[in-house]
Amino acid sequence: MGDILVGIDIVKSFPVGRGRLSVLKGAGLSVREGEMLAIMGASGVGKSTLLHILGTLDRPDSGTVLFDGQDVAGGTDAARSAFRNREVGFVFQFYHLLADFTALENVLVPARIGRRGGAKSSIRDRARELLERVGLGERLDHRIQQLSGGEQQRVAVARALMNEPRIVFADEPTGNLDTATSEGIHRMLKEISRERGQAMVIVTHDEGLAGICNRVLHMVDGVVRDTGEPLDSAAPTGVA
Repeated sequence: MGDILVGIDIVKSFPVGRGRLSVLKGAGLSVREGEMLAIMGASGVGKSTLLHILGTLDRPDSGTVLFDGQDVAGGTDAARSAFRNREVGFVFQFYHLLADFTALENVLVPARIGRRGGAKSSIRDRARELLERVGLGERLDHRIQQLSGGEQQRVAVARALMNEPRIVFADEPTGNLDTATSEGIHRMLKEISRERGQAMVIVTHDEGLAGICNRVLHMVDGVVRDTGEPLDSAAPTGVA
């Protein structure tokens, strides 16, 4: 399979007092179509910063992010926003769900922002199907505060998939969950990636989650190091 996403020599720093803190120092990686890729490393090494730049939530100081060979990091804010809505899904550690909305309404948000075509009924049907897929078919009309942490993260996963993105970025998706709930989320992410052939880039400290990914990269001193062989001996994600 070819590469869907490539990051090249990404540099990023942040102002600290009168100086700047260098976080990414020429980081680079490639993501293959349909694979699950884990990024691990100590706290503060820049994993989340890299994820945000790859997903065009932030801009690098220098460097390139290519999606299907096209530079997506250097476009206008409007172009980057349109790219994110069309091609990318995000799952965050703290969910970032709308508390006054129901589970179904939260999942519908990306389609409404992107003004996706199709009848409203078909869009709602897709949102319902996604919530059923993540095990929340009976919780569609529950507001977010009525759901457990694990259920909220499942809503976040369904929302990330609503616009059928080709790549999903997940930042510590099970960092706030207990072991049993985390393992359920891990299995769900793996199954969804296999079924739908979607690439996933996952920042995690969880070795169990990293262990089901096709590859694991480690961030050290602002750069990315490949561990070498895939951890998963099964067929690549998305391949029968």
